[in-house]
Amino acid sequence: MPPLLASNCMKNPFANSLTEMNPSSLVQYLNKPSDEFTKADLIRYIDDHNISMINFRYTGGDGRLKTLNFVINSREHLDNILSTGERVDGSSLFPFIGASSSDLYVIPRYKTAIVNPFSAIPTLDILCSYYDKDGNPLESSPEYILRKAHNALKEHTGYSFEVMGELEYYIISPENKLFQAADQKGYHESFPFAKWEALRAEAMFAIAQTGGKIKYGHSEVGNFKFDGIEYEQNEIEFLPVPLEDAADQLVIAKWILRTLAYKYGVSITFAPKITVGKAGSGMHIHTRLMKEGDNAMVENGKLSDTARKAIAGYLDLAKSLTAFGNTNPTSYFRLVPHQEAPTNICWGDRNRSVLVRVPLGWSGTNNMIFHANPQEPVEPKDFTNKQTVEFRCPDGSADVYLLLAGLTVAARHGLEMENALEYARETYVDVNIFDDEHKEKTAKLGQLPVSCWDSADRLLEQGEIYRKYDVFPQSVIEGFASKLKAYNDKNLRQELENNEERLMEIVEQYFHCG
Repeated sequence: MPPLLASNCMKNPFANSLTEMNPSSLVQYLNKPSDEFTKADLIRYIDDHNISMINFRYTGGDGRLKTLNFVINSREHLDNILSTGERVDGSSLFPFIGASSSDLYVIPRYKTAIVNPFSAIPTLDILCSYYDKDGNPLESSPEYILRKAHNALKEHTGYSFEVMGELEYYIISPENKLFQAADQKGYHESFPFAKWEALRAEAMFAIAQTGGKIKYGHSEVGNFKFDGIEYEQNEIEFLPVPLEDAADQLVIAKWILRTLAYKYGVSITFAPKITVGKAGSGMHIHTRLMKEGDNAMVENGKLSDTARKAIAGYLDLAKSLTAFGNTNPTSYFRLVPHQEAPTNICWGDRNRSVLVRVPLGWSGTNNMIFHANPQEPVEPKDFTNKQTVEFRCPDGSADVYLLLAGLTVAARHGLEMENALEYARETYVDVNIFDDEHKEKTAKLGQLPVSCWDSADRLLEQGEIYRKYDVFPQSVIEGFASKLKAYNDKNLRQELENNEERLMEIVEQYFHCG
């Protein structure tokens, strides 16, 4: 396997505090954050590092990265690539674009430029945005919808949105008899019981080199064997970053993980459910509303009313948000009781049975590090910016850009709801709602959809909220609903109840989702 580009981490003697420890070679060399990159910056880096190729990257209707390769043949050619972008066939990328008007432009976003960590030929990759024949942003592009959602939130509430994703996945390989881990006991296991720690570490390093802000990685609960094959679940969790960056880094991370899996000769899947009775894979999204650099989710060390209003918005739109976050029939095999996956529309503190969870946030805990390290001088710090609110139902099938756009709409919707705080009080739970003793409480709660068909209906019912402020075009709402209805899975759970063979056929069909 070719090594990751080690030269990418060479220190810049002129680096400042914002760049000196950044693993991106572009940030290091240019000595500026990526959102300040210019065309001239990229050309200078290309010149000085003998970059021979440019890759344009962009997501299609299936949520996966697409690629357009360029060999640089002159300075004029390079300038042309970076200045004008290129034409692509939109009808082959998106189901809602017809062949009669299919031409689109893909235009590079300089701030997303990265050195390809896998290419033997020195190559710069750049994420692109879609533009129509008139040179306007493509209104139905998921990436542009995300931008519109964020702009609407900022304009109408004064808050910006930061999010982070938890990316869970299974690595599938021939069974290794040495140091076998216990079934469904893989949480935070270490090598050699966790066999693929090295792949995860290599992926994390590559993601960091390409601009991803990683919080941590670890092995997850899911660990089982079947018919000579080993299934090991892992997770990479990110740090909160501005909304648009969070979407980009999740898409890049999935590409990196798949590429490394191929190089290692193993398979990898982000599928929400791959077998009955074993842990499924989610893509939980942590959120926080920010104002002037401060976390608005906390006030005086406690969860703020702003946070409660946002939570109310998430819950009120939860049924339709599944249309973007749970996009194939196997998504709803995961959303069942007793699997640490939500089914009821409610929220709580540190409670993994709820849809929206408020995890530990370091409020009032400033002394822990000094207790553990008595030699350390006491330096009280404010850690309230670490508090997030977690939306737990999405999975790896999600359209990342539309899901985050939908959550942004939901946060804004909650802030605008007249009864938001009352609704938040009514939907709060402090018990395990899957326990039989709490059946009465559970019966009063709303339920998430049980199929793509159901999810599509909920999206159409609540479509007006997504269309507000011209964020989601009606064509996207209707097109996504039609796509979900086409699975014809309204009664699929019942049909597959005793048909394991057919169940596995469906799992295989949607194995490489998102």
